[in-house]
Amino acid sequence: MKTAIKLLLGIVLIFSVACIKAKHQTIVEHSIDKHWSYEGETSPIHWAEIEKNSDCDGHHQSPINIIHKDVDSVRINNDLKIQYTPSTLLSEVENNGHSIQFDFEPGDSINYMGKTFYLKQIHFHEPAEHRINGMIYPIEMHLVHVSKKGEITVLGVLGEEGEESQLFEFFESFLPLENGAVKDIHQKIDLSSLFLEDKHYYSYGGSLTTPPCSENVNWIVFKEPIVLSVEEVLKLKNNMPVNNYRNEQALNGRVVNYHY
Repeated sequence: MKTAIKLLLGIVLIFSVACIKAKHQTIVEHSIDKHWSYEGETSPIHWAEIEKNSDCDGHHQSPINIIHKDVDSVRINNDLKIQYTPSTLLSEVENNGHSIQFDFEPGDSINYMGKTFYLKQIHFHEPAEHRINGMIYPIEMHLVHVSKKGEITVLGVLGEEGEESQLFEFFESFLPLENGAVKDIHQKIDLSSLFLEDKHYYSYGGSLTTPPCSENVNWIVFKEPIVLSVEEVLKLKNNMPVNNYRNEQALNGRVVNYHY
């Protein structure tokens, strides 16, 4: 009888240990599988928790709400020189699960504060991430530039709905694109049609608006939005996650300059 009880207890113990191990393995696998997104348990408010080696809980984060009455106004003095040419080549377009991203071959560049930054890629957020006086625009385009030393300057271009944009018609000619898909392009694009050199802009020091949220970004956000059609806004939106924007971040004493 005692032998039977011992045998039964042994079986129960083995079963219990196996269940604990299986549960632990499930938890570990679930933890490993977690990846940042824009909704649920992996939405922006949880990025600092799930992206352990990131700056997402830093004090110089982006995007921000730019309150015009609180900015420091400065005259435009050739601090920003945009050197876009009609011969720059788009390399490829990718749906990376977070946005539609267009990658560029070497060509276009900007000069900011005496340093040269090379255009690497363009991607989109809907609705816009940066706000001006609390106003949320339907779309924001980020033109990401990187120097040879790895420093980053991003041009944030807000968009409002109106007339059709030939530039966005060109971008969207490569859509739809399934999540994870990449399409080769190797076609010329002329970004000078954005006329960014004629626009007033805000500047401040911030971060990437996606993990790892690195705080080494010069932000230039143009005050005047570009115009594109409702259909163009919707076509991009239908190819990206819903509401792929990060919530507003605290300014934490940073100074925003307005260049006019």
